Amino acid sequence: MTSTLGLVLDGRRACRQGSGALASRQRARLAAMVAFARVRSPYYRELYSGVPARVDDPALLPVTRKETLMARFDDWVTDSEATLDRVRAFVDDPGRVGERFLGKYLVSTTSGTTGHRGIFLLDDRAATVVRALSLRAASRALTPARLARMLPGRLRSAHVIATGGHLAAYAVITRLRTSGRHHARRSRVFSVHTPLPELVDQLNQYRPALLAGYATVIALLAGEQLAGRLRIAPAVVSLVAEGLNDAELRRVRTAFGAHVVNTYACNESLALGYGCSQGWLHTHSDWLILEPVDADHRPTPPGQQSSTVLLTSLCRWAQPILRYDLGDSVLWRADPCPCGDPLPAIKVRGRAADLLSFPRRDGGTVRIVPMAFETVVECVPDVDLFQIVQTAPTTLRVRIRPTAGADRTRVWNSVHSGIAGLLTAHQVGHVVVERAPEPPQQSPGGKYRVVIPLP
Repeated sequence: MTSTLGLVLDGRRACRQGSGALASRQRARLAAMVAFARVRSPYYRELYSGVPARVDDPALLPVTRKETLMARFDDWVTDSEATLDRVRAFVDDPGRVGERFLGKYLVSTTSGTTGHRGIFLLDDRAATVVRALSLRAASRALTPARLARMLPGRLRSAHVIATGGHLAAYAVITRLRTSGRHHARRSRVFSVHTPLPELVDQLNQYRPALLAGYATVIALLAGEQLAGRLRIAPAVVSLVAEGLNDAELRRVRTAFGAHVVNTYACNESLALGYGCSQGWLHTHSDWLILEPVDADHRPTPPGQQSSTVLLTSLCRWAQPILRYDLGDSVLWRADPCPCGDPLPAIKVRGRAADLLSFPRRDGGTVRIVPMAFETVVECVPDVDLFQIVQTAPTTLRVRIRPTAGADRTRVWNSVHSGIAGLLTAHQVGHVVVERAPEPPQQSPGGKYRVVIPLP
């Protein structure tokens, strides 16, 4: 297996050589991944029965979706020991977050933009590639001057993320900490479920040199910093998972006086891209392929907003991700980015999350990020699909489709208890949580919004 350093050096060499070298690596790795998937995955062997023997153009492949892959999980994975029943038993135990499933894989779960629960396995080879790509992104952001600013804070990093389940960011950080990696010992996780005043107090005490978290949470914290309640001075602020518009990004920079890093990632590809000084995201095109497409999966030209984007990962050997409908709407830059980075540049317009606002009994307002609700439901076994709709300032309507054979009453009681507990912790326990008789509803574009705030 190639080392992390070897992959970093190869990536630098490809970037210096330009777009031709990046495309060459992409084609060779795609051909190798398709050949591997055909041999090791019964699902892909069946799916690709009519596909040419060698494939170095993703357009030759059919589109895949999370719900289909999860339904065929045992045939999808390339390791026959990694059955869905075994991995579900593993993820249903929150005490095993960060452990290696079967001694081989880091496991993460997500509902994603469609509401379907996904379970993903990261093998050691894929983890090495992810580390190399993360170092590539870090080298763009952590200049010597910024590192010098971080030294007084002893390089402490604060990660404001969802906890309590096997979600990707929490699983990765937990794994790093338990493995004893030196930089991980200087990091601390702060739960997105924590009521805002408590979170502010905790961060004031910790005083991180690097602040990372979901973009909507960071935007909330920027408001607390501007109001003088939060008093921290991070050198770098890293935004993950969601998007912010240009005005919100400027507000975050102003609040913290820090360099703001925008990153693009998901469970299916833990390192998709990183932000540049021009406000674009540069994708790791030597290790993945993104295809902006319309609703019928036809290519969307550069400069035009796509309906969705198809992801092909070139390093997911345990679960090949090939022409996978990711659900994000992106805009592809047609010309070279002025920042000088040769990697393709995009803007993501489909991942911005809206805060849910609730009135408090004392007249104040509480804002909670959608991720907090999503992770509460994701921790409940036997939820196949769900949707949370705010129908009034103090009413949430919860739509659930349990898995086949599940005890619907038990599932609902667990979901209701989790959401009610979250609301109570944020001092809005008077909010009514209704059980909807109808199943989750699709938008006109065919997607499921997991959390829908009051308009």
